[in-house]
Amino acid sequence: MKLKQFGITFLSVCIAAFSGMKAAEAASFSVIADGLDNARGLTFGPDGSLYVTEAGTGGSGACVPSPSVENQSLCYGTTGAVTKIGKGTQKRVLTGLPSLALPDGTDTSGPQDIKFDATGKPYIAVGYGSNPKFRATLGNTDLGKIITANFNTNSWTSVADLAKYELANNPDQGDLISNPYSLLLEGNNIVAVDTGANELLSVGTDGSNLNAIATIPRQTLTNPVFPTGASSSPFEIQPVPTNVAKGSDGAYYISQLTGFPFPEGEAKIYRVGSDGQPTVYTDGFTQLTDLDFDTEGNLYALQYANQSLWKGNLDGSVIKIAPDGTRTTILSGNGLESPTALTIGADGAIYVTNRGDRPGVGQVLKIENSKPVPESTSTFGFLALLSTVSLALLRKGEAKRLKGLPENKLFPE
Repeated sequence: MKLKQFGITFLSVCIAAFSGMKAAEAASFSVIADGLDNARGLTFGPDGSLYVTEAGTGGSGACVPSPSVENQSLCYGTTGAVTKIGKGTQKRVLTGLPSLALPDGTDTSGPQDIKFDATGKPYIAVGYGSNPKFRATLGNTDLGKIITANFNTNSWTSVADLAKYELANNPDQGDLISNPYSLLLEGNNIVAVDTGANELLSVGTDGSNLNAIATIPRQTLTNPVFPTGASSSPFEIQPVPTNVAKGSDGAYYISQLTGFPFPEGEAKIYRVGSDGQPTVYTDGFTQLTDLDFDTEGNLYALQYANQSLWKGNLDGSVIKIAPDGTRTTILSGNGLESPTALTIGADGAIYVTNRGDRPGVGQVLKIENSKPVPESTSTFGFLALLSTVSLALLRKGEAKRLKGLPENKLFPE
């Protein structure tokens, strides 16, 4: 499929309300793939092409209860895929992968992330997003597993069953939910995030030694804000870890979405060292979905939405965190909407899956890594002001209510 390139340049203008803040320079992006079904993780392959997972649209098969939507079911299909992007074209190179979704193709789990080992073999995290004890009703499926694939034969084999591990062990002692969401390769070892189980796990590429490395902790909000207004009663929320990146120090860095009510400024980036204990590396974010380091040690964080999901504004942000802690907003809103993953290319550009919460409209963006204005960590809350004064593409009516409360459609808690 030949794609027309859309070069879009935006100018973000902010009032110098804080000392040292200046008008941001222009940031530009182009759409290099579109029409994707619930676009999720992406990475560059050994051939230099970009590969992106599509969680699919579910299907008309057997169903399991949705943990996010009251009285709704997630139904099975084989609509998951992996798409290859390169030389101005996009093509699905792996199809028929398992997918689970609501009838409208949202609240979807399926192929969530992809990485390649040193030999060029692809490994894929396949989500599930429900209670593992219900999975048998779907038949013989690879939902909730890590698989390895052969693009030439359009086939795959199971490597590790993370949903089964959650059912047997439930390391965080919370609700039984498994949703493998991201992974990275380290030689003959795979490190994966199960966003439903709140776990960082390790397993050999041969499926051996599956075990939990760390449990991401819950947190209590002292003054939670709900759709019906503020409440003074303390409220415990799920951590909902989303992605893992490895730093030059050998530690794992884990992004956090947070659970309902998706508090603004409460998402953290955790660091897990050799002792397996998660500590807060930096905080003050809102609904993070991915992380990646560049060659200079800068950490890039992706915000799925700059405001609480129940507010219905899905403008997201790409934020760069320098080794000294300085933060820079690369792009906020202006077409960046419910982004789900990012990766840094060898060319220094930032590649992002955009509109990753819906079927048929997912995109991959190439963001030119310009020189926007740094902001101190103490003024990170000013991002909210930046978002409101920037030109934004607002999409209304996305938040649904569950007993008067909204659902979390990407990351079941």
